[in-house]
Amino acid sequence: MNELVHSAIRESKPAVLRGLREGVPLLSVLRKDVALSGPAWLPLALVWGAVSAVAYADHVVVSISLVYLYILPLAVGAIFLRKGLSYGLIVVCVLFHDYYSPRYINPGLRIFHNLSAILCFALVVYVIRRYIEQREALARTVRQQRDDLLKDVELAAQVQRLFLPSAKPAIPGLEIAGMMHPARGVGGDYYDYFPVDAHTTQVIVADVAGKGVPAALLMSATAATMRLEANHDRNILQQVERLNSGIHSVSDSDRFVTLLVAEIDAQDRTLRYVNCGHNPALLFRAKTGTLSLLNSSCPPIGLSPEEICELASEDLVAGDLLVFYTDGVTEAENQRGEEFGMERLSATVRRGSSLSASDLMTNIYNAAADFCSDGFGDDVTLLVVKCNFDGSSTVSSQNIPE
Repeated sequence: MNELVHSAIRESKPAVLRGLREGVPLLSVLRKDVALSGPAWLPLALVWGAVSAVAYADHVVVSISLVYLYILPLAVGAIFLRKGLSYGLIVVCVLFHDYYSPRYINPGLRIFHNLSAILCFALVVYVIRRYIEQREALARTVRQQRDDLLKDVELAAQVQRLFLPSAKPAIPGLEIAGMMHPARGVGGDYYDYFPVDAHTTQVIVADVAGKGVPAALLMSATAATMRLEANHDRNILQQVERLNSGIHSVSDSDRFVTLLVAEIDAQDRTLRYVNCGHNPALLFRAKTGTLSLLNSSCPPIGLSPEEICELASEDLVAGDLLVFYTDGVTEAENQRGEEFGMERLSATVRRGSSLSASDLMTNIYNAAADFCSDGFGDDVTLLVVKCNFDGSSTVSSQNIPE
């Protein structure tokens, strides 16, 4: 609500300023965009200063005609004044010149001289104003296209968010928390979790090479494929094989997907996973306080027609933690060009090992955000799974050790 209020206030300020400025009669002589962009006296001073300077020069030099110098104030007037006034300034300039021109010129020649000056000045003003109008039309078109693009990107972001899980799987003994923060409106990261049966869940974390709309489109294809796989018998290796075939058929060699698929069985207390070129997930052992890595065992998805992977497994105990992430976390850079890195990530996981999955996820994100301070340069995705097999309780984020 506060954000909506602040947004409304920000949008109302220009409108109020426009109303106040348009209420001043002096501003009615200026073009609309000029009247709203700066002090009104400056363009008017430039116009009348240029007219005065040329008129004075025309008064001082009587041996030759300086009528061509009036092009300067007319050009300034065409830039700053409204259309009618910029053309009306032509008459003013010609009258000034006629008044200060030598008196011995034949009246017929004087009339011809003034009429030709009016035609030439009108042509100059027309060309300048035509150029300005075309620039303004182009600027309006660009602004409209930008606004339409922003709307399309926001719509794409809303569609992309539909692929993310909306509820946690009700698997007794497992606590799951996940988040995705795109670097732009849309991103190339993806995470999800599906209940396989009453005691098993499948966890997926993926990262498409690149950022922005192209990565988001390939991410959507990956997410849609994995959602379709949810309706089939769960076999991780077959899932990866079918996904690789589909992605390889619609992408080029520059577009690929790193993927980590894991199945966690709360009844047997086991973890089975396949890591296809993705960042190694962290497995924190509650009994020993050590961290192990779920390293990659095969190339990323989509690089080759065939994907030959190995299925790895780990035993789990109560209190163990699994932290899945994308490279936007570890590669977050500070102002000195240093990366957040695996060491800082591991230290954050160790410090927050007694927290809930949601609080630990928040701690990791905040630690990386504080480290880079200027914002993430890549999409950031985190997914934390805590094994509460014996129903052990967790502490809240207020009890985080300093």
